[in-house]
Amino acid sequence: MSPYGSDRSPRRPMRRKLLQALTAGVVLATATGCSYTWKDFPRLGMPYPVTEEAPRILSLWQGSWAAALVTGILVWGLILWSVIFHRRSRTKVEVPPQTRYNMPIEALYTVVPLIIVSVLFYFTARDESKLLALSKPAHTINVVGFQWSWGFNYIENVDGDAATPKAGAVPKELASIPDRYTKAFPAGAEGVYEKGIPGDRNPETGNPGPTLYLPKGEKVRFILSSNDVIHSFWVVPFLFKQDVIPGHTNVFEVTPTQEGVFMGKCAELCGVDHSRMLFNVKVVSPEEYRAHLKELAEKGQTGFLPAGIKQTDPARNAETNTL
Repeated sequence: MSPYGSDRSPRRPMRRKLLQALTAGVVLATATGCSYTWKDFPRLGMPYPVTEEAPRILSLWQGSWAAALVTGILVWGLILWSVIFHRRSRTKVEVPPQTRYNMPIEALYTVVPLIIVSVLFYFTARDESKLLALSKPAHTINVVGFQWSWGFNYIENVDGDAATPKAGAVPKELASIPDRYTKAFPAGAEGVYEKGIPGDRNPETGNPGPTLYLPKGEKVRFILSSNDVIHSFWVVPFLFKQDVIPGHTNVFEVTPTQEGVFMGKCAELCGVDHSRMLFNVKVVSPEEYRAHLKELAEKGQTGFLPAGIKQTDPARNAETNTL
């Protein structure tokens, strides 16, 4: 042992253990990511977006990661700099000078986090306002969440007769939807529906849950309502989810850009069978979409499922979907 209290021999086993731990970490990280390819890396774990709106969410996600990486490099760099250049001397054992206050540093680590949070808040609010902006959609679908599956009301003029039902009349099943949304329903929207049963599987794919059909390249408005508790409507490749709340109507719009079958699920713990609240989203051509609606009508699935809980008119129309 050194007369100054330094003993270098225990450090070598420690360095060896550290090297072994780092090697094991690298092996574990690479072994668990075998299915991940370099072309997926820019998305940083996000699935491939399949709507016109999803790239905006992906961009926000990537920007957040970039900001976190810059912050992390700065913090890690300062930590390593302190460890390397301010480590204990091997020849001196006295206590180093103690600094009790440093106003510039204290101001810095107060102001910098505020700036970071403010920038993230700005971009989040900007993108959220764009994502929740409503236009004139080509199609309107009322998504009904219930324990423990999903129902889809296609508010469409399936038979092509604009005179039925009576113009301006809102079906009693949709009476809980605010007037500002029902006014945008297409003329003659008698509608068809699809209702899921927990445990059912799609005969085409074998996936559990009902299947929601969407037309490629056409804007769809989703009106979300719940008949019991809070759910959350999440189509994974949309990179977007929104709560389905009893007594409150949430609305958003998307334009699918890629045909295929995609997975959807409830993202809000809603009871004992929450994990079974799965569904499928099948994006098809507009022609196939219309053919599917006629197929539902031929099966007798005309009209609508009850959408949400009953409310008084002031409560129903007091909701807002704007920031």
